[in-house]
Amino acid sequence: MRIGMMTDTYKPYISGVTNYIDLNKRLLEDSGHEVYVFTFGEFDYQDDDPRVIRTPGMQVGDTGFYLSLRYKAQARKLLQTMDVVHVHHPFLSGRLALRYCLTRQIPVVYTNHTRYDLYAHARLPIIPEEVAQSVLQAYMPHFCEAVDLVISPSEGMKKVMREFKVESPIEVVPNGVDLKRFHTAKPLSRAEFGYKEKDILLVYAGRIAPEKNLEFLLQSFAGVSQVIPNVYLLILGSGQKEHEDATTPLPEKLGIPDRVRFLGMIPYEELPSYLAMCDAFVTASVTEVHPLSVIEGMATGLPIMGIDSPGVGDSVTDGESGLLAATADIASFTAKLTQLCLNNALRKKMGLAAREASEQYDIKRTAKIMLKHYDRLKKNALPIKKRSLDERLISILKESLK
Repeated sequence: MRIGMMTDTYKPYISGVTNYIDLNKRLLEDSGHEVYVFTFGEFDYQDDDPRVIRTPGMQVGDTGFYLSLRYKAQARKLLQTMDVVHVHHPFLSGRLALRYCLTRQIPVVYTNHTRYDLYAHARLPIIPEEVAQSVLQAYMPHFCEAVDLVISPSEGMKKVMREFKVESPIEVVPNGVDLKRFHTAKPLSRAEFGYKEKDILLVYAGRIAPEKNLEFLLQSFAGVSQVIPNVYLLILGSGQKEHEDATTPLPEKLGIPDRVRFLGMIPYEELPSYLAMCDAFVTASVTEVHPLSVIEGMATGLPIMGIDSPGVGDSVTDGESGLLAATADIASFTAKLTQLCLNNALRKKMGLAAREASEQYDIKRTAKIMLKHYDRLKKNALPIKKRSLDERLISILKESLK
């Protein structure tokens, strides 16, 4: 089967969506399918895969995103040879999928990976929440109605999409993770980082971005640090320079510069070993749809500390695989995080439960589910009607008059 993945951004930009596409692409290709990624920009980046097709676009700062309203002719023609197309962003790639694929009777699948309402508010706080909600309620129902299959990575996100007035059928298919590399991870040496075996290491892995709520996390950690003298926080990842520059000075301002370490972007293949060195995974984000970094932490055997919200709340069971603050209340979050840090037996018990719970997100399992949907859509796709001679002549005439 020829499968097209359409995404607004791809490697070298790192995100949960990028990792998801890359993992699924490799797995499907190992099963004998041809998978192409259609994206924009980054022509200086050397892809190790000939099936990544890039179209020029206008770069949006250092966000990793590019703006373009069309594909180059070569990309469009190749896209229209696919058996099924899977769209991962609804606005740019999504509109191009409708434009190029539906007229050719190519089935279009759409996965909603992002809380666009909260994402927009975090990135553009000058936009009132009501405006963002209204725009999504005007756009998303029509877009989802136009595609052939809508996927939500979690039940929580499915409920959010219903709040956007999406009435189309929605299938829940988790975004998979390559669990093996996390299950078998060997921890890095704590001594090489200057830590002792009895130190409590908390880890956050992900983008440094407004929607990740890192200021909240650091403020909470500052409170925990006053109670526990041997607790430390590692932050793995990077983001837009502007936001990194605003975030990295916060530990100094909070009086905990020696307790927090920003390790920057690390190679993805090294991530399991970093996680395995730590005692718990922490996040204060409430914008997740299906938090791959959280699931990766669970697969490594780490208990999770987070906020009960769609995505994180779907992945973590409060009191079993981690602890969840009911709301983004800093006092509640800090109290629960302190409890987790002080109780070694609880961390170990929850870590084992987290590892077991991660099994449902095995990439091999989720890819099989998605492949069944692809196969069904391909079989049910209507054949392209051959145009009559008159229609072809008119088309040729129109082209010649352009």
